[in-house]
Amino acid sequence: MTERLTHNVRGDEAGSRLDVLLAQAELAPSRSAAQKLLAEGCVRVNGEIATKRYLVRAGERIEVFAPLEDELTLKAEKIPLDIRYEDEHLIVLSKPAGLVVHPARGHSSGTLVHALLAHTGDLGTQAGEERPGIVHRLDKDTSGLMMVAKTDETQVALSEALKIRSVERRYVTLVHGYIAPDSGIIDAPLARHAKDRMRMAVSDHPDAKQSVTTFRVLERFMAGTHDDGYTLVECKLYTGRTHQIRVHMQYIKHPVVGDPMYGRNRPKADLGLDRQFLHAYRIAFEHPVTGAPIDLLDPLPEDLARRLRALEPESMGRTEAGDEVIRLVVPG
Repeated sequence: MTERLTHNVRGDEAGSRLDVLLAQAELAPSRSAAQKLLAEGCVRVNGEIATKRYLVRAGERIEVFAPLEDELTLKAEKIPLDIRYEDEHLIVLSKPAGLVVHPARGHSSGTLVHALLAHTGDLGTQAGEERPGIVHRLDKDTSGLMMVAKTDETQVALSEALKIRSVERRYVTLVHGYIAPDSGIIDAPLARHAKDRMRMAVSDHPDAKQSVTTFRVLERFMAGTHDDGYTLVECKLYTGRTHQIRVHMQYIKHPVVGDPMYGRNRPKADLGLDRQFLHAYRIAFEHPVTGAPIDLLDPLPEDLARRLRALEPESMGRTEAGDEVIRLVVPG
C-alpha cells in the first residue's frame, strides 16, 4: 500500500532542487529518503516522473507516492535523553532539534518515544499505542522542554491542564523584520492549508480551531546587506496547535528565521540555519499528584545561541522584557 502526498510549489520555492524541497516540505523524512523515493520513481511533477536534480518552478504540482508501513512495532532504542526532572509520575526533558517526537510516516524508528521506552517501562497509554507517555509535542526541528507522563492518570491530568491553560509554555524565537510594538496578541484560528495538507494556515473555515499566541519583544537588530533586520521575541502559547507560532509569525509578516516551510528560505538572511530559530525555553505547571510547583528553564542550544551572539553588533537595544529573559536563555 502507498500514501499519496501532494504539494504545490510556491514562488519562494522556485529554483529549488526537487530532493531538497521534498525534505524541506516534509514530503520525505530526509533528503536521503527523498532521493530514494525519486530513484524508485515514486515522485511526479505535473504527472511526470522526475529526477532529484530537477529544479522546480512556481505552480508545479508535486505528487509523492510513499509506501506505508504494514505494521508498526515499537521497540526500545538507546537514544540519549536530556532529562531535567523525573519522578514516578512524570518526566520533563529537553528535546534536541532533529528528533521526531513519535512514530509517523517515514519515522518508524529513532523517535523520542523509542528513547523513552529504553529509559523506562512505565509510560501512559491514553494517547494511543504509537504515542506512549506523550502529552504534547514539539516539531521535529524545534528544541526545548516537553512533558512526558509515566502513568495514565498523569497523562490525563496533564492533558487536561493544557486544555484549561494552566500549563505555562514560553518560547524564544528570532523572526525577520522589525516588530514595532513591545508586545501583542495574535488571535487567529488555524486549519490545514486548503491546497497543501502538510501545511497549516490562518483560516475562517468552520473546522479552523481557535489559536492564540501572545508575544513580547526582547531585542531588535538593524537591517543588513542581506536582510531587513531581526526581532528576538518571547512567545507564550494559550493553545497548542500544529506549527502555531511559526504560522502566526508568518501571518503578521515576521516569519521565523530558518523556517523551511513558512519562512523566506534565503540562506544568508536565515543566518545559515538549517532549522527554525524556535526554542521552548520555559515550562511551568502544578504537579498533578503532589501539587508542588514545577518551573523549569532551558537555555538556547549552541546553534541558536551562536547566531544570536553574532548579531550583537547590530543590536538596537533590549527591552525591559529582554533584560529579564535573555540572561536566562543565552549561555555564558
